[in-house]
Amino acid sequence: MLLSLKLVCASLRRQRFHTSGSHSKGQTAAEHLWLTRHLRDPFVKAAKVESYRCRSAFKLLEVNDRHQILRPGLRVLDCGAAPGAWSQVAVRRVNAAGADPSAPVGFVLGVDLLHIFPLEGATFLSPADVTDPRTIQRVRELLPGGRADVILSDMAPNATGIRSLDHDRLISLCSSLLDVAPDVLHPGGTFLCKTWAGSQSLGLQKRLAEQFQNTRTVKPRASRKESSEVYLLATQYQRVKGPVED
Repeated sequence: MLLSLKLVCASLRRQRFHTSGSHSKGQTAAEHLWLTRHLRDPFVKAAKVESYRCRSAFKLLEVNDRHQILRPGLRVLDCGAAPGAWSQVAVRRVNAAGADPSAPVGFVLGVDLLHIFPLEGATFLSPADVTDPRTIQRVRELLPGGRADVILSDMAPNATGIRSLDHDRLISLCSSLLDVAPDVLHPGGTFLCKTWAGSQSLGLQKRLAEQFQNTRTVKPRASRKESSEVYLLATQYQRVKGPVED
């Protein structure tokens, strides 16, 4: 269970702006609005309480509480892992650091174009592009057995401010990650990716439905209500659906 969804995650982005009560001279109205909302966000405060690197940890925590996608002993590939909050959740839930000696020990591998500070129980490839074949080869070398049981993606392109373009670029990222699933994801595995709702979402959902037994759309409470952000969760990976063999 979540310790509390009434608490929050302290975001590393706090470092981007001054936190004085006055409106800084170099700060735009949009930046001031973001900072005000950020400091009032209950999920932002919880990072200090639970030592998560950013508020997004609570999105994965809620998805996991509802759907039990992370269990001790599983191998996890965390794509777009910086600053490392999802990897923190994964390490704890799959027992990657061996904190529970009575449970199986899992493995967490995080990949991002940005640098990620070390985390006990996790292995990071950064900077690295998870859509690059050379990175995928390295991922397979690092994953025990060359496969992941769970692929997580909180990746997002740099926003242009053009909603339709940003949506298309994010769908393209998710599709590229799905393209590498045959090389990385273990049969029966789980795929969770962030998307922004839009015209291309149905196509991605259709692809997932062809390769997984179960698919659904989830919007954690930590996702801001005004945001078009949703997560696509697909379980029981089997590549292309077909007759089940004995």
